[in-house]
Amino acid sequence: MSEQVKQVICIKWGTRYGPEYVNRIYSMVERNITPPFRVICLTDDAEGIREEVVCRGLPELGCPRPTNAPGKWPKTALWGKTLFDIEGVVLFIDLDVIITGDLDEFFSFGQPEDVILARNWVKPLERLGQTSIFRFEIGRHAYMLENFQKDPEGIAGKYQFEQRYVTNCVEGGIKFWPRGWVRHFRMDCLGPWPLRYLRPPRLPKNCRVVIFPGKPDPSDAMLGRWSDKVPVRGRLAHLKAALSGDCNGSRYRFLKRFFLPADWIKEHWR
Repeated sequence: MSEQVKQVICIKWGTRYGPEYVNRIYSMVERNITPPFRVICLTDDAEGIREEVVCRGLPELGCPRPTNAPGKWPKTALWGKTLFDIEGVVLFIDLDVIITGDLDEFFSFGQPEDVILARNWVKPLERLGQTSIFRFEIGRHAYMLENFQKDPEGIAGKYQFEQRYVTNCVEGGIKFWPRGWVRHFRMDCLGPWPLRYLRPPRLPKNCRVVIFPGKPDPSDAMLGRWSDKVPVRGRLAHLKAALSGDCNGSRYRFLKRFFLPADWIKEHWR
């Protein structure tokens, strides 16, 4: 498999992420992979995406989107029998990840038929996978989409998130990437909240990919803020806002959400 073209795919739908996110994915992949490779973007709007990226349309889910669960269920369309002209093993990467190290072993680890996910350490007792970066073979698990199409509301209601559906329902089970390869920004980079006032977020040694489930986004983490809904504040200004009640909710949660700018993001997220 390592001698074949390494295929990286991503999805851009709607307006939350612009073409610059896809272009960054290409640049990060190019710096951290051994050719030959190609990056494929599945999108409803290819305007502004660099010409080196292969663009295809959005795959059809084939049923109404579920309304009773918060997960990103349109990603389930990736499991169909076919995916345009894409064949073989692919590495899916969310648009809001940061690639910080070598990707080659993401293609050689395990067996070609394996479904390999990042481990979701937010729920360590559940042994839950995270689909921010995962590998699978096109068409091998078409039953995942077929079963979902038969009862989208029921499956979404039971599993809530598509990553839980994948974790529990892939026949033969899933595998996880080695622990150090994929790191969760909030859990692995920020550190305990009192220390966030003293030192900036750290990039763990030997980390290859940093994922950003929920908040903050990379663009906000680079500036040192939880979201674009709050201003960038220094330590004292943040503490004063908490003491004065200018925290829009729980004071404790507001205090925990302070952190200094993550300067290493500028180096890698480009």
